[in-house]
Amino acid sequence: MMLTGSEVKSLREGRATIAESYAKAENGEIWLINANIPEYKQAGQFNHEPTRPRKLLLKQREIAKLIGATERAGMSLIPMKLYFNNRGIAKLEIGLGKGKKHYDKRETDKQRDWNMQKARLLSHKG
Repeated sequence: MMLTGSEVKSLREGRATIAESYAKAENGEIWLINANIPEYKQAGQFNHEPTRPRKLLLKQREIAKLIGATERAGMSLIPMKLYFNNRGIAKLEIGLGKGKKHYDKRETDKQRDWNMQKARLLSHKG
């Protein structure tokens, strides 16, 4: 991941969120979109934009593999874990994910409705 100094300092404080972020391929590069790394207070005028797109540094073979999987199989690139390695370098673990099918969504909705009904019945009886 290509980061500025204020982004790294903010990451070291442990204030980043990748919960609603995703990665996408563009012009033979992989970009991290919508990851929130808050501004570092002591950076002043040299601060960064919190949700800017960030380029992920990958080998060409890895990029080709990920682009092929997203285009061919319709998968999505999902950031899983953001951490510092033993040498103190910020790393992002990304995974390939496949969306739910329509019947899977119906099953999830049924399960959610049943859990709500069960909670309602238990609260009236208890």
